[in-house]
Amino acid sequence: MTDPVDQAGRRLATSFGYQEVPPEDKTKLVGGVFARVAARYDLMNDLMSGGVHRLWKAAMIDWLAPRPGIRLLDVAGGTGDIAFRVLERVERRRGAAGLIVVSDVNPAMLEVGRDRAIDANRLEAVGWLCADAEALPLPARSFDAYTIAFGIRNVTRIERALAEARRVLKPGGRFLCLEFARVDVPGLAGLYDAYSFTLLPWLGELVANDRAAYQYLVESIRRFPDQATFARMIERAGMSRVRYRNLSGGIAALHSAWRL
Repeated sequence: MTDPVDQAGRRLATSFGYQEVPPEDKTKLVGGVFARVAARYDLMNDLMSGGVHRLWKAAMIDWLAPRPGIRLLDVAGGTGDIAFRVLERVERRRGAAGLIVVSDVNPAMLEVGRDRAIDANRLEAVGWLCADAEALPLPARSFDAYTIAFGIRNVTRIERALAEARRVLKPGGRFLCLEFARVDVPGLAGLYDAYSFTLLPWLGELVANDRAAYQYLVESIRRFPDQATFARMIERAGMSRVRYRNLSGGIAALHSAWRL
């Protein structure tokens, strides 16, 4: 009998949306998508979700509950959205973060994040690292928390990225992932599919001048495993106390785990 976790990992490694490609080609193709859309990435998030992605990210920070002194690694976070939110939450508690590092494999995304940091006078508050989530050039057991928002499905070999997440976390460290998921509300799935496959590529063409990039986005969401299967992938990577919460009827989901 085929193991659904292994099957999901193999499928994701060779899926560029609905296209089947060699893993090395997927890495290059996904990199090209984000290089093209980096400048409009944050604007498109607002337009595509009607601003709801902000509520999802707020829920992520609520569950993380960052404390002053936190050492955080935010992976695939090039534009800095999660990092800046963590900084703001810690500052509200009249504290300071110990270390926040934003890691992204795409230089164009990091450039957007650094520009935002300069505009907000936060350049020194965040470290910026161009690195592959599958092979992080960081010491083991060095972070209190590892976050990744809407990035894990774009990784070629997710099992390697999850293993790296566990490696860089301290014992007792927290893993938190926000990702598009499987709708679990009757009647919503059909409406969501109609919206996704019709409106999102049109918006991509209109605003970012790149319909293909947002067609990939829609297809990559459908190729990503359901919440329970992804939870088992996290457990397979050696993390414990894996839980998930659905957001907006399962359009997105938060997965939490701990490195014991």
